[in-house]
Amino acid sequence: VQLQACGGGSVQAGGALKLSCKASGRTFSSYNMGWFRQAPGKEREFVAAITRYRTNTYTDSLKGRFTISRDNSKNTLYLQMNSLEPEDTAVYYCAAARSFAGGSPYAGSAYDYWGQGTLVTVSS
Repeated sequence: VQLQACGGGSVQAGGALKLSCKASGRTFSSYNMGWFRQAPGKEREFVAAITRYRTNTYTDSLKGRFTISRDNSKNTLYLQMNSLEPEDTAVYYCAAARSFAGGSPYAGSAYDYWGQGTLVTVSS
């Protein structure tokens, strides 16, 4: 599967953005999906995941501000980001996993396919 992330941009603190990740192929609904981010000079970190059964998982620090969702009819994954903070500045990546069996949705190694990333810049 090929993933194309978009929707990033520049926003002031307190603003909102909605990221999209369009997947190619007919099997999007069978994949578990996730969002990760990598801030300048930092390691990639888990943001959120949604299973094929629409079970959501979030990193604790982002719970309540970020919402992951999917529209299988459009082969698209979303990340709604509200109340953005300068610390949210990062390149955001979407990823697809055939299964989380034997792995954790928090780990990048659990994912089989990655999108190219979209940059989010939050200014104070």
